[in-house]
Amino acid sequence: MTTSFAPRFPWVLAVLATGIALLAGLAGLASAPAHAQQPASAEAARDDYLLGPGDAIRIQVFQNPDLTVEARVSEAGVISFPLLGALRIGGLSPTNVEKLIAQRLRDGKYLQNPQVTVNVTTFRSQQVSVLGNVTRPGRYPLETTGMRLSEVLSLAGGVAATGADDVVLVTTRNGKPLRLEIDLVDMFASGDLTKDPQMQAGDVVYVNRAPQYYIYGQVTRPGMYGVDRGLTLAQAIAKGGGLTLRGTDRGVRVHRRYGNKQIQILEPKLDDPIRPDDLIFVRESVF
Repeated sequence: MTTSFAPRFPWVLAVLATGIALLAGLAGLASAPAHAQQPASAEAARDDYLLGPGDAIRIQVFQNPDLTVEARVSEAGVISFPLLGALRIGGLSPTNVEKLIAQRLRDGKYLQNPQVTVNVTTFRSQQVSVLGNVTRPGRYPLETTGMRLSEVLSLAGGVAATGADDVVLVTTRNGKPLRLEIDLVDMFASGDLTKDPQMQAGDVVYVNRAPQYYIYGQVTRPGMYGVDRGLTLAQAIAKGGGLTLRGTDRGVRVHRRYGNKQIQILEPKLDDPIRPDDLIFVRESVF
């Protein structure tokens, strides 16, 4: 008596088919070049980054270790490669350099189907400057395409204690110089990436000094203090250590300048806001 195997055990065939497909996929993945296995986003970043003077790269040709080269791009945008001599790669992406070397090796009949991989080991050509009140001012490389302002500030150690919440970005967009003022607190509070601009080579970031106010008179610690957001007169007095035994919060004077006009003397309420560069004078009680 003949028994049909497939109708009685259809799940066995399904499992076998799935296993065969999985093994085929793994075999294809193992045979693919290293750069072909990268995610689409990583591949896009490779295409966007343009090599320039000072960048260091590592070139490898599959199954040809004698063609492995570590080179630094010269000021003229040139490197030297075995068999091919001088290659001008300045302004090309790593992916395009791979294609260029592979094509030259084929044209010279050195290899039939060369598989070339180019990795950037040192980023020097595309840099931005971070100045002002940050922990480590200086020049920093754009190591990946699409680096944002927040990432560059992180490289510089973040905003220093003396730094302001507002950052100035001097850049060039569409061939025109542009000056942007970015509110860091608003940027992080909203989570809106459009307020965290992408950086370009040559951009300059400047972090202003945090706004200050001055308080003197009958307070415990007269001096200069930072103007926090929403700071009121009562809070400003508290930051100065509070009133002395002889001080009074009645009749407090605030000297304030409006633009380029003369200084005005105000008598604000305790819940009125304090502005940058205000000069607060706490009077002595007459009792």
